[in-house]
Amino acid sequence: MSKMTWRDRLVDPRSPDRRPRRAAYALPTLFTAANVFLGFYSILEIFQAALQLRVTSADAIHHFQIASIAIGAAVFFDGLDGRIARMTNTTSDFGRELDSLADVITFGIAPAVLAFAWGVQFIDPGIDGATLEYLRRAGYFVAFLFLLCGAMRLARFNIQHNPVPSNPGRPDKKYFVGLPIPAAAGMVASVVYAAESEPIHNWIISSLWLCLIALLSFLMVSTWRYPSFKDLNLMQPRSPLMFVLLGSLIYLILNFSQPVLLGMCICYVGSGILIRIGGILRRRFKPAPKQPEHQVG
Repeated sequence: MSKMTWRDRLVDPRSPDRRPRRAAYALPTLFTAANVFLGFYSILEIFQAALQLRVTSADAIHHFQIASIAIGAAVFFDGLDGRIARMTNTTSDFGRELDSLADVITFGIAPAVLAFAWGVQFIDPGIDGATLEYLRRAGYFVAFLFLLCGAMRLARFNIQHNPVPSNPGRPDKKYFVGLPIPAAAGMVASVVYAAESEPIHNWIISSLWLCLIALLSFLMVSTWRYPSFKDLNLMQPRSPLMFVLLGSLIYLILNFSQPVLLGMCICYVGSGILIRIGGILRRRFKPAPKQPEHQVG
């Protein structure tokens, strides 16, 4: 008697086309539900931080830290629900739509609110009143721009099946067109987490923070190429070196989480920019093809 694999156990024996059991479709949905909960929880913690900062600064910092960690954990769950759906052959239109709605909440609304509350709301009121008012208006606009661009990024991802980036890479590799919204949200959360969750009080630093949020918004709606890592198959055997690298990464995250997570986010966000710049430089300095000589007579 042959041993059944985990894929065979998920197949409905009454289905002629070997469709998965109905219960199997709940697996990726559970991770999507966790994604929604973490986004909702993050928003609640941001509200608590905004209220507590008027009373005790330490409690407010703690709430901002929890909010950033919740968004970072949601990035992890978001990467799992799609992989589990593909591994169990339970992908569906319902799952894709639910995942997009969850992403709007967790990676659109939550980081936009966090970006404004942490980076703009608590600027030192000692500066010029007009400057403070303009900065807060800019904060409202940039935070909304982040949410709008993230929603547009998700809508484009849903309707395009084989999008082609403006700087296409190798045909055997898979890429994202534009910065994925979980990566943009992870960048916001990692900066807050790495800064010890202490809100920004200096208006110059706040202006730079808004520039970063605007850059992330642009990258989401751009057509620049970003690695997707969808070619990475977790079920394939790995070399010992891969296990050493993975174990080292886990150790670094557990013991030096703030700089490591921030560095990972900077590397991924910056990879699309470097790939784009490299493509422009290659096209500009690529030698022109020699034209064939035409003889007269």
